[in-house]
Amino acid sequence: MTVDSPPFVSVIVPVFNDAIRLQSCLRSLEDQTYPKSAYEVVVVDNNSDEAIEATVNPFSQAVTVHETQRGSYAARNKGLSLAKGDVIAFTDVDCIPSLDWIEEGVAALYSVSNCGLVAGKIEFFFENPHQPKILELCDSAMYLQQEFYLKNSNFGATANVFTFKAVFDKVGLFNEKLKSGGDYDWGQRVYRAGYQQLYAENVCIAHPARSSFHELHKKIVRTTKASTDLRFGGDHSFIFLRDLIRDLIPPVKTFYRIQTNNIFLRVEVIIAIVLIKHLIAFERIKARLSFSV
Repeated sequence: MTVDSPPFVSVIVPVFNDAIRLQSCLRSLEDQTYPKSAYEVVVVDNNSDEAIEATVNPFSQAVTVHETQRGSYAARNKGLSLAKGDVIAFTDVDCIPSLDWIEEGVAALYSVSNCGLVAGKIEFFFENPHQPKILELCDSAMYLQQEFYLKNSNFGATANVFTFKAVFDKVGLFNEKLKSGGDYDWGQRVYRAGYQQLYAENVCIAHPARSSFHELHKKIVRTTKASTDLRFGGDHSFIFLRDLIRDLIPPVKTFYRIQTNNIFLRVEVIIAIVLIKHLIAFERIKARLSFSV
């Protein structure tokens, strides 16, 4: 890659009824350091009730397409079918990419040979950065840990991923039947196909931490069900028991990621994380039993 001939990049952003946060996301994508002639932003309206086009139209880099089949992976596949770029970037409607996100993502993708996936850093932000809520600190310590995902499970969350369109031609599209875990499933296929995978600290987006138990519980139910759907096509009792034991053991490494120096708040967050992990174990058992019926 040379400065004179940057590869064309298609950024795919699925959206469902989130016009306010979409505006913030598109504003960051509009002001990228990457040449405007060398990228597009494909906003995939996943059959929203809101008028998404009115939010997208003021941004010159963005176009709107529609996907009536509900599900973020169906929406991403729709975006892929219309993407013009050789390079594909994924982010989510609630994310705010750094202004050099595309530039750094492309550089990382081309920095190693036979690269199939670059997972960028996801930084959490809080409603009140001076007084984060306990659940916000739990969420930021437990989820969207891109470096951990890549090193331990060979995938990156699609909130911040760069790849080549040719990789999809080789390994296939996202599994549209999945409501969660489609990025894990696809990342596994990329890994098995022999592509290199890279974590890039400087390919950064900001993501809001969940602040309510309702939001966090919805994610727990969705992800544990997805884990069951992905892993239990046959009798995988050993994997189920292994995951269940991991849920019940205090996650010491997670405690180190808690973003506060307040010792009393840290203790409260540690207790909350342990309780959340037990809730995950409970939901895992429910998902396993419902799958077995």
